[in-house]
Amino acid sequence: MIPLRPYSAGEAHLRWPLFPVLVHGPSMAPTLRHGDMLLVRRGGRPVRTGDVVVARFRSRPGLLVVKRVRRAQDGGWWLIGDNGLVTDDSRAYGVADVVGRVLCRYWPRPGRLDRGAGSADE
Repeated sequence: MIPLRPYSAGEAHLRWPLFPVLVHGPSMAPTLRHGDMLLVRRGGRPVRTGDVVVARFRSRPGLLVVKRVRRAQDGGWWLIGDNGLVTDDSRAYGVADVVGRVLCRYWPRPGRLDRGAGSADE
């Protein structure tokens, strides 16, 4: 079995429907932690409020981020992190375009992600 090598934020060559991503930083804690490895799917069902996604902010297209969908806005998505103390999300960078939806965490604590932490409207 070949282990999945996660993409770093700087790698933009995402060509396969399923691809791995490595989480950097605390913005999605407690749902995700620095070092978690995720399996992400491009395409599939439409993105919904509460989904955890991989995206690019229009104001920072070179940055690949993992955030939670808050709402649709201006032809893109308003994204937030689960950690309210970290504001490196749409509050700082505006609307984002979703690259793919996170299906599960496969390392170090395998499991599906819930839609709970950021799905309620404020």
